[in-house]
This record gives sequence, structure tokens and C-alpha cells, in this order.
Amino acid sequence: MLRALGGRLAGHLQRWIPEPFVFAIILTLIVAAAALTLTDADINRVIDDWYRGFWILLEFGMQMALMLSTGFAIALSPPVARLIDRLALLARTPGAVYLLVMVVGGLFGLVSWGWGVLTAVFARELARRVDGIDYAYLAACVYLSGQTWTAGLSSSIPLLLNTEGNFLIETGVLGGTIAIGETLGSLLNACYVAVYFLCLPLLMWLMRPHDASARTMAELAETEHAERGISVAEEAASRNLTGTTPSDRLNNSTLLQLVIAGAALWYLVRRFTRNGFDLDLNVMIFVFIAIGLLAHVTPMRYVVAMKRSCANISGIIYQYPFYAGIMGIMMFTGLGTLISNWMSSSATLGSFPLIAQACGALLNLAIPSAGGEWAVIGPALTETAQSLAAGLSPAEIDAYTARIAMAVAYGETSTNLLQPFFLLIVLPVMGAGVRIEARDLMGYLVVPFVFVYGTSALLLGLLPV
Repeated sequence: MLRALGGRLAGHLQRWIPEPFVFAIILTLIVAAAALTLTDADINRVIDDWYRGFWILLEFGMQMALMLSTGFAIALSPPVARLIDRLALLARTPGAVYLLVMVVGGLFGLVSWGWGVLTAVFARELARRVDGIDYAYLAACVYLSGQTWTAGLSSSIPLLLNTEGNFLIETGVLGGTIAIGETLGSLLNACYVAVYFLCLPLLMWLMRPHDASARTMAELAETEHAERGISVAEEAASRNLTGTTPSDRLNNSTLLQLVIAGAALWYLVRRFTRNGFDLDLNVMIFVFIAIGLLAHVTPMRYVVAMKRSCANISGIIYQYPFYAGIMGIMMFTGLGTLISNWMSSSATLGSFPLIAQACGALLNLAIPSAGGEWAVIGPALTETAQSLAAGLSPAEIDAYTARIAMAVAYGETSTNLLQPFFLLIVLPVMGAGVRIEARDLMGYLVVPFVFVYGTSALLLGLLPV
């Protein structure tokens, strides 16, 4: 039954899901219409706020671009290639491939959302080696495996809450940071991760298409796939003049690379020694840079790897400003606060986590950025949380505020399964030389969305704070 349902949804939604950029344009018009209808803003103010918002996520967008590119550079290194070769031996059938991608992708997601690129590289290699894999369904598995990121080390909202001088502290909404032990280290988050690994790989295995109806990578190929591109090391070597000139020696100096990587690692060791395992977005990117430098050995190899990996960030570069513009409309016209206040107006201590999850899920359709979304609704939700928890101890207030933040994060990441924006991470890798688009796989994600949202709501409603 699940196989048939997934196939029908995939076929039906193929007709309705536009390109991610078109999705952004349509959402811009919907949010603008809502602002004109529900707030006192006129058309000139809405357009002005749209323009104003275009630029407010430049720093965050650059962080996301670096997270993706530095993570992909690690994926292109020889150590990761050897790891993929070993893992590929574990899967000999299409069903085993779907399971393995879900598990490996889930583990990568716990490290960073940018490591979804590694999952895509891994899945693409498996599709080369195992016959009968439905390539669009495999891409759906890759995208779904990213659900763990919100519970992992690169989760934007917990890291922002733990960042000194974040906007909630600057505006006086919070008195200080909230440690990641209250968010990522909570019982709630541990259960969320456990549900993913125990249930979602099995769900996708049960939903897998019949082998006879599978559209394989070879069938979808735009050109012959027999030839593989040259490696990073080979391209780096091809840039040498003679191999003995001073510039060649500098470009290929292992010593230079090790010195700078060693300095980065020394900083990280000292930071973690002083502050504990204290992570924010900048630290995560710095960790990826240090690992990438070590994995690629020489400056020229790292340059080549980063050049290749930056090809995957074009969608973020030109689409983030449009989503920031949507965020600007919601923030500056007051529409976002209006929606969050309306949804939380009748909240109780027990019901508010579910309301926060619904807010996160709804607004993510317009602002597919956990950090950006939190910037819009975080202040109002945090103030409501602290008001509802006013009779508790300071430690309990922090724990409750952390739960509300995680509720928004879980809601936000669940509707990524209905929102094609973050396919910008997956499709540049999975779609290279292959005819595959967002609409080819979104239908396979409807049933997983219902499962993810429903189980997250149960955890938020039943687990003690």
C-alpha cells in the first residue's frame, strides 16, 4: 500500500511542483498579499520592506554558503572517497541502498546540514554500482535523510541561542545564552534522533518503488556516463608549470598546508578546552576548513576542491535574497509577529510547544531558513514562553524556552519536505548529467512529512521538560 501511495503522489505532484525559484516568486506574492490584507501596510511600504529585507541575511547567507562549500570540499577528499568505497560494499540491492543512504545520511546530518552533499555524493556512487535503483526515489532518500540536521551540531536555532550577543540578548528578550545542553543535549532531542533512525529508514524501505518500474540513473542520463572526471589531485597536478618552479613548490607545499591547518586545530583545541564543546555557526565552518585543509594535503588541491564545491552554492546565492525579501515583508510590516501572536494567544504551558511547532512549520514555507525564521518569530515566541513559565525556577524557564526553540526547529525542518528550497544542496550533485528535477521526487516526501510532523508533536506533547 505504501509503495502504491508513494508512486501515486509522486506522479500527481510532478504536475504541480515548480522550480524552487518559481516557488520563491509565488511565495513572495502570497506573503505580500497577506501583509496588504492583514496589516496596515500599503503597497509602497510592502515593496519598500521587501527591498529592505533583501539584504538582511547576507551574513547568514554567507555562513550557509561556506558551510556547504567547505563541507563539500571534505567530500571530495581521498579519505572520504575511500570511506565511500568501503560503505558501498554494504549494499548490493536497491532496497539495501535506500536503507544505507538513510542511515549514513542521517549520521552526516547530525554533523552538519551541509554534509547533505556527502550523502548525495555517496548515493550517486551507489547508483553507479547497483542495478535497479530508482534514481528519483534515491534522491528523495538523500533529501529526507537531512531531517537529522536540526537535531545535530549545525542546528541554527540552538547555535544562535548559544551565541554571545545574539539578537535576543541585544534586544533584552533573553538575559543570556542558552547552552546547547538544554537544546541539542536534551531528552527530547535524543528521542527525536532515535525515532529517525528506528523508523524513517524502514518507512522508506517499505515505500520503495518496484524494481520493474524503477527509472535508473543510466535511463535518466543526458549523456554517456561511462567516463568519470579527473580527480582533484590530477587537476591540481595539471596546473603545474614544470613542478620545480618556486610557484609550483608553494602551490604543492604540504608544509604550508599543515602549518595553517595546525594553527586552526590549535585554536579549536584551546577554545573547546576553555569553553567546553561550545559550537556556533562560525566555529562549525572553521572546523570544516581545518578538516578540509588536512584532507587535501596541499594548497592547490584545496583550491581545486573549493572551486568544484562552490558550483553547488549558486542557488543559495541568488535565491537567499528573495527569501530574505519575504522575511523583510513579514518582519517589517509586522505580519510575522501578528501570525505568531495570533497562534499563541490562547496558549497554555502544555499546549505552547505544539503551537510553536505549527508556527515553525507554517512560516518555513515562506522563510526556509531556521535562523531567518527565528529572527522573525523568535522574539515573540520567547517572550510568550517566559511569560507562561514565569512561576518556574530560572533553570526550568531556560529549559522551557529551549523546548519552544526546538519545537520551532522541528516544525521548520519538517516542512522542508514540502518546500524545495534545500534541494539546492542535493540536486547539483544528484542531477549532474541526469534529467532530474525537484518535481520528480517531492511526491515521495509527503508520507514522510506526515510521519515526521506527527511523531515530533507526540514527543513535544508527552515528554517532560
